[in-house]
Amino acid sequence: MAFQPWQGGQQPIQPSHQAPAMRASHADRERAVDVLKAGFAEGRLQQPEYEQRLARAYKAQTHAELQMLIADLPVGPVPQAQFVPQRPAVPATFLPMPPPVRTNSTATNSMICGILTLVTGGLTGVPAVILGHKARAEIRRTGEDGDGQALTGLILGWLSIGGWSLIILMWMLILVASV
Repeated sequence: MAFQPWQGGQQPIQPSHQAPAMRASHADRERAVDVLKAGFAEGRLQQPEYEQRLARAYKAQTHAELQMLIADLPVGPVPQAQFVPQRPAVPATFLPMPPPVRTNSTATNSMICGILTLVTGGLTGVPAVILGHKARAEIRRTGEDGDGQALTGLILGWLSIGGWSLIILMWMLILVASV
């Protein structure tokens, strides 16, 4: 009989049709323990059976012993059936109110400056336009409310600027004509 050096010269080599049981490593035991933990967490194993299998996994010497402990458990994730309720479990009456959408403060300031152009003689027209453009960019980026306020500030601001431009142009024409 032929002996392998790691067999110590005492044990015969087993015939090829009977493969020797492969010894389990620490990593193999940990993988089996992970499968057992997942099975316990999913409710597939009761506490006493889980503890018994866990103890046997740490004592296992071969892959066959480990395989025997986890053979009836899924090794990977098991797809869960998707539950789509036909109607909400709680009537809409009792659901909490959705959080209110915040209004952009720059849009509000633009509208205030646009309205004040009537009182200030157009002095706040330029800030209304600047704030209006800034507010509309912020609203597009953040999804806040207030686009109507920003647009109001822009329109009143541009009307003020256009009105003053027209008045200045008229004065210049009058000055040129009088000379």
